[in-house]
Amino acid sequence: MGGPSYSGIMDRQQIIATAHEMADAARAAILPLFRVTGLDTTNKLEGGFDPVTAADHAAERAMREVLARRRPMDAILGEEFGAQEGTSGLTWVLDPIDGTRAFISGTPTWGVLIAVSDDTGPLFGIVDQPYIGERFEGGFGRATLTGPHGTMPLRSSATAVLAEAKLFTTFPEVGTEQERAGFNAVAAQAKLTRYGMDCYAYALVAMGQADLVIEAGLNAYDIQGPMAVIAAAGGIVTDWTGGPAHQGGRVLAAANATLHAEALELLKPFT
Repeated sequence: MGGPSYSGIMDRQQIIATAHEMADAARAAILPLFRVTGLDTTNKLEGGFDPVTAADHAAERAMREVLARRRPMDAILGEEFGAQEGTSGLTWVLDPIDGTRAFISGTPTWGVLIAVSDDTGPLFGIVDQPYIGERFEGGFGRATLTGPHGTMPLRSSATAVLAEAKLFTTFPEVGTEQERAGFNAVAAQAKLTRYGMDCYAYALVAMGQADLVIEAGLNAYDIQGPMAVIAAAGGIVTDWTGGPAHQGGRVLAAANATLHAEALELLKPFT
């Protein structure tokens, strides 16, 4: 499910350049704090565990500073510092560290998520993994991975049968009992299921290495960056009813429409 085209080639180029400058700024803020003992970490969730670190705060501040300088007319929605109004009709949707649990555990599956959206959803997005040095981008006719081995085009897989599909999720950690049952209905028919990959799972779908991601309880900033990248690579991202997913909630990301339809049918009883 791709986003609409955005008119204005020069503005489009500036948006892309701004997104990359933001990702660079976030990398610079985060990397000195990754795998550091004694990192300042607090819990945002009463009755559970939703960590936030000094790295989350530093990265979002760094990205907002880029926007204040380059595109002050745009709105912002960030996980750590909330919403800021704009006048352009565009909103930057930011998750400075998606996968903070992974971050504080030292595993490199977390990432910086950046999207620029209008009221219909994301137009362009980045999933950046600073430690590995991989940057996935998608939108405005681009779908590429740039990393230690150079730049390559992104294309989602042609796997069209669930029995041959590789499925990723954060379940069973996230979701209600009914949502977990819905996920399990699909997992029972998939070839392979892997857990706890955070935003990197979506990047693997765009890359053609994985075929499905099923999650629940997401926020807009969790999905809009990955959604833009997957759509640009030929995949499809919706909610569990086949509707728009850019506001979060229950999300189904698939490598192609055929596989998406098969998974969606299995999820129907649980919506």
